[in-house]
Amino acid sequence: MPTLSIHFESEILAHLAKASVNDTIHLNVTLGGGEEVIASAPVIPRGPLADLMKADLLKAGSVLTFYQPRVDRRGRAVVTGDGQLIVDGHPTPFPSPSNAAAAVTGNPINGWTLWHLEDGQTLDDLRKALKRMNH
Repeated sequence: MPTLSIHFESEILAHLAKASVNDTIHLNVTLGGGEEVIASAPVIPRGPLADLMKADLLKAGSVLTFYQPRVDRRGRAVVTGDGQLIVDGHPTPFPSPSNAAAAVTGNPINGWTLWHLEDGQTLDDLRKALKRMNH
């Protein structure tokens, strides 16, 4: 029977320590041999969030949230390295902010203005900042 060894970097342990009971934690597993770790190809962001990530305005692992007080609804998503959003309670990532928001709200909605970073900025704010950088 092979031995399974799992190593967590300190950043992952810190993230797990801050997670609440209702958070969904996604882990990727890669194969390694002994002390040698198999190098994986770099992940390249694609889709609607790619330009924000390439400009370093949005990072993989960023947590996005929203709160709609009128209906007492909250959403939480994590940005993946390839520019998708993993939404708590959903098994597959979403390719766009609006698709991710609709999965939580049940309605078509503008995810660019709904999702907020921890500092309060919306994805639309980041998009506007990118536009200013490019002009």
